[in-house]
Amino acid sequence: MNVSKSRFPLLLNNIPHAITMLFGIIAIVTILTYILPAGTYERVTVDGRSTVVPNSYRIIDSTPVGLLNMFKAIPLGFKAAVEIIFIVLAGGIMFGFMEKSKAVENAVGTLVKKLGLKHKNLIIVIMTFIYGILGMAVGYENNIAMVPIAAVLSLALGGDLILAAGISVGAMTIGFGLSPINPYTVGTGHKLAELPMFSGALLRSLLCFSALSVMAYYNIRYFKKITINPDKSLDKGFDANDLKLSKPIGAYQLSRKNWLVISIFLLGLLAILYGVFNLHWYINELSAVFLMIALLCGLVSRMNATTMSETVLKAVALTAPGAFMVGFATSIKVLMEMGNIGDTVSYQLSLILEGLPLYTSAICMSISQSIINFFIPSGSGQALSTLPVMLPLGESLGLSRQITILAFQIGDGVSNLVNPTLGGLIAMLSMCRVPIDRWIRFIFPVLITVLCLAFLVLIIAVATNYS
Repeated sequence: MNVSKSRFPLLLNNIPHAITMLFGIIAIVTILTYILPAGTYERVTVDGRSTVVPNSYRIIDSTPVGLLNMFKAIPLGFKAAVEIIFIVLAGGIMFGFMEKSKAVENAVGTLVKKLGLKHKNLIIVIMTFIYGILGMAVGYENNIAMVPIAAVLSLALGGDLILAAGISVGAMTIGFGLSPINPYTVGTGHKLAELPMFSGALLRSLLCFSALSVMAYYNIRYFKKITINPDKSLDKGFDANDLKLSKPIGAYQLSRKNWLVISIFLLGLLAILYGVFNLHWYINELSAVFLMIALLCGLVSRMNATTMSETVLKAVALTAPGAFMVGFATSIKVLMEMGNIGDTVSYQLSLILEGLPLYTSAICMSISQSIINFFIPSGSGQALSTLPVMLPLGESLGLSRQITILAFQIGDGVSNLVNPTLGGLIAMLSMCRVPIDRWIRFIFPVLITVLCLAFLVLIIAVATNYS
């Protein structure tokens, strides 16, 4: 992957620090509350969820955000994101205990020994697709505990933490965002459009598989580049010493205690899957299970109370920066609500789409959903806020409801790769210890390639009247 100054000089080589970037967005949104009119759509509750009423947008009294409230939005953002913040800490604590027990290191070392270092590229491809399938079938934040394993694996193969994020976070984001069975985007969209649930799955599946193939290709390309020239690595300055293998590959084997720790972890994951799909568990329940796994791993590894306490504090210290970024990013959503400009953005973008040619309108609809995604990072929230407006607009433009939902899914799902306001993305990157500014430098070519691929699929959908 070429990240030279000649290709994307401004986007890739001059990206500000993550804190600077997010504070800049906070300042811009604050200014927008003085420029854009405050407005709102009427909403009705359907099956316990608030849904927009089409053609109900109206301007309300302006509510510009002052300097004090701009800074007040930051602690309010932390309050709103407390569940995601804690799952980052809980996931870090769980992995801290597993790392302390040496179970993860020994498992990865044994895996690499069995498969052989001659098949490094194959391992990277297989793991990229495994993480993609996890995102596709299991969800997004539900997989946060799996991210650190990719970090240990990448380092064992001679890669770096950026590659680890590509294998895990990149693949899961694509798998989740373009999943043909995503209940939050496709499922909500089909329900609003009164279409058969998860219909049109073949085209979506082809798009998702193709996008994961692009991710796997870029992971291999980056791995080859840093193998030939380590100076090309984007993770300079990252502390990964505690994640590296401490002995030669041939010396690794799994002990009885390691197997117990791994079994506890796998049983915990099975409990999470059952709870998510059958008991409607969400982030707090997942955090509780992570903490239970951590405690059990400490007990079976025969750690004393002092060692367990020190392990907790070390894990919290390592994950605290990522947890902070989640709350900081959520401040942007709070500001939008203070200024009442979220619905205004959606309404103005829908006006732009009117009168566009058929193919252009489909692509621009997807682009508009990408823009809205930075202000409404929740997939289901964005669907409930925009699709009641976009579905009738799409039909008036000559687009089937299935195409409108596909355009929405592409706009929401692909832009999640670089969305600094998406708490789940920031949380999982923090588990790889990768700041979002470095991540954007790595993932930007993937974003452009996948977008072009997705737009091509969208054009095919329009040409074939995908319905």
